[in-house]
Amino acid sequence: MSRASGKQQKAYVLDTNVLIHDPTSILNFEEHQVIIPITVLEELDQLKSSKHAFAADCRSAIRKIDEVIGDASPEAISTGVAIHRSHDMPPSGSLSVLMTSQTKNDNNSRLPNDLNDNKIINRLIELQEECKDTNVILVTKDINMRLKARSCGLESEDYHNDQLVSDIKQLTKGYIHIPGSLWDVVDNVNSTRLDNKTYHVIARQALDFDVYTNEFIVDEAGFVGRFKQVDGDTISMVDLNRHGLMECQAWGLKPRNLHQALALNLLLDPEVHLVTLTGAAGSGKTILALAAALEMTVENKLYNKIIVTRSTPPLAEEHGFLPGTEEEKMDPWLGAISDNIEALHGNDERPQDSIAYVKNKANIQLKAMNYIRGRSFQKSLIIIDECQNLTPYQMKAILTRAGEGSKVICLGNLAQIDTPYLNPISSGLTYMTERFKSFAHGGSVQLNGVPRSVLAEFAESNL
Repeated sequence: MSRASGKQQKAYVLDTNVLIHDPTSILNFEEHQVIIPITVLEELDQLKSSKHAFAADCRSAIRKIDEVIGDASPEAISTGVAIHRSHDMPPSGSLSVLMTSQTKNDNNSRLPNDLNDNKIINRLIELQEECKDTNVILVTKDINMRLKARSCGLESEDYHNDQLVSDIKQLTKGYIHIPGSLWDVVDNVNSTRLDNKTYHVIARQALDFDVYTNEFIVDEAGFVGRFKQVDGDTISMVDLNRHGLMECQAWGLKPRNLHQALALNLLLDPEVHLVTLTGAAGSGKTILALAAALEMTVENKLYNKIIVTRSTPPLAEEHGFLPGTEEEKMDPWLGAISDNIEALHGNDERPQDSIAYVKNKANIQLKAMNYIRGRSFQKSLIIIDECQNLTPYQMKAILTRAGEGSKVICLGNLAQIDTPYLNPISSGLTYMTERFKSFAHGGSVQLNGVPRSVLAEFAESNL
């Protein structure tokens, strides 16, 4: 490790799960030293060829490490290779690989060397004793590993670089409820009529809260508006008739509450290329997205096909062991799509014929998320279910698959995260929602209530 006289240096040691969560994480520690234990490289090597969804992230992390290290000598790799982030900026910080201890005696180890986590912690204890002028900090998304490190006297922390909110309550809901009437707090308004729609332009300073394009505003007097343009001085919004919103339908489906109506308004707007729907189980996320997708694909012919994918749980990622085609392999994990298609056609005279016709007419394709990387979908409507289980890096990899004329609908429930190293704050769904809140062609709605059934609503509230 490199040493410097004067103030104490910081050395951040990255765990495997950090590199999987963000393969570019080695670039995000500014002027400090970044250390990759050799045990972490071995774990990445084991996982890079697996069938897990994060295998591609392992390969990306390995390539990024190789890009920084290049053809550096073993001595330079041990002491630290300067990190060049861009051609027009001087290098800042360094990257080094920490080899295993040369000491054969394990009597001084704090933890048994039977687990990789323990091997890393024991090696860092030695490193801290060797370099007392350097503050060694373990960065891992494994809470238990952080607890063990602290018990051994090591400093440890979570990876926070891609966490944009400190409390999930700070996340935008996509709409603003204000007491009373909006027009009681707005002094001047310029209203115009265009294409059978009423637009209002008000001064930005009239509202004492942040507003974003495609965000809704609802008051107690019955007014519902959607912000169409927000600049430094003025805000333009379209007046949405509440009764008209509730009567709007897609593929025969009508909204059951105002929040579903707001979601449907965004879903059916061809100028909105990214829609995010969050909410509890049974709030209507999937059926609204599917109904809107069928309406725009089959009736309006805005898209050529519907691509449906989701983040599968770890035990379900071995798709190769399931029989049949890719669609048949994905069917157990995308059963909600089939269920909702059946629900939309439950009252038809011959439901099974209607379902088969719709699947063929809309060209609905069920895709495993593992195989979406590297593809480009043109003029497609892409539905991504269970987005709360994606990392920010995985979310970026999927959103960049949307080609010309495509629309992406992201669905998720931040209260049902199944991935071990994610929480509502670090989820890719949270990261994406916060990043895109000012995107002029994007919008999000947090659905409230559980209109699925009285039983489902009671279970969501009381269990």
